[in-house]
Amino acid sequence: MDVFQSMRFFIAVAQSGSFTAAAQLLDTNTTTVSKAVSALEARLHTRLINRTTRRLALTEAGVRYLERCEKILDDVREADDEAAVAQTRPTGRLKVHAMSAIGNHYVIDAIARYQESYPSVMFDLTLTNRVPDLLEEGYDMSIVLARDLPDSGFVAQRLGITYSILCASPAYLEKRGCPQSPAALGEHACLRIVNTVMPAENWVFKGPGGVETIAVPVSPFHINTADGMTIAIKKGMGIGIQPIASAVSGLESGMLVRVLPEYRLEELNLFAIYPSRKFVDAKIRTWVAFLKQSIPDMLASDEQIARAKIA
Repeated sequence: MDVFQSMRFFIAVAQSGSFTAAAQLLDTNTTTVSKAVSALEARLHTRLINRTTRRLALTEAGVRYLERCEKILDDVREADDEAAVAQTRPTGRLKVHAMSAIGNHYVIDAIARYQESYPSVMFDLTLTNRVPDLLEEGYDMSIVLARDLPDSGFVAQRLGITYSILCASPAYLEKRGCPQSPAALGEHACLRIVNTVMPAENWVFKGPGGVETIAVPVSPFHINTADGMTIAIKKGMGIGIQPIASAVSGLESGMLVRVLPEYRLEELNLFAIYPSRKFVDAKIRTWVAFLKQSIPDMLASDEQIARAKIA
């Protein structure tokens, strides 16, 4: 018999005043209760109850132990209740990781709208351009871009598909002209994003003629974030790859122009990854459901903008 069960039997005897009454309360027999209390005393090497044929009385050690047991079991019941609530009502803190462009342009907006329905859920959001170790770093979820995911044992929910486009500033195109094919990029300043999901040495285009791979000429500028690349492009430094998420604001304002609009680059899946499918608490379950409903609409809206704003 486990120690918590023995504590429950001891408390029942102490509160009811007899082994028989305790057995009735616990829906068991007197022998089982007596053996449980005796085993508890043997484990502690301490007598907790003085027994006579007429009555029972707690020893001094028994009085102190009863007080501690009642507090411990109250804490256990409270912990059980909190865990049960977590399965049914979204509440508490979610520690979420997202890749930077996706986090800035989709996830923060999604959090704001999710919290309108679930104000008791708080978020710790970290933005980096890598796939973290969820268990080692303590994240409840990671939202990442990837062609495919390695077999990690985690749950992966695909939220949608997105891709990148080429952009330049109006001033750059006025000065250098607009390339009419991927091969013509060799005559231009091509800015490079260097991270885990963006290409470095070669750009792979998917267009009317199928797939074309272009070796990127020596670049005057390297950077590791899409949002940083957006700034460089707006400054007229050259032509660069932009995830649609990073490009749409500049396309709408006219500060960016889409280059080679019939081509797309780096088609990637957007995944929500979390550690377990079993016993997922309510805040994670509802957050995943909200992302699966809202993210595809955001992606579709941005793709329409990217298709409309062409050179």
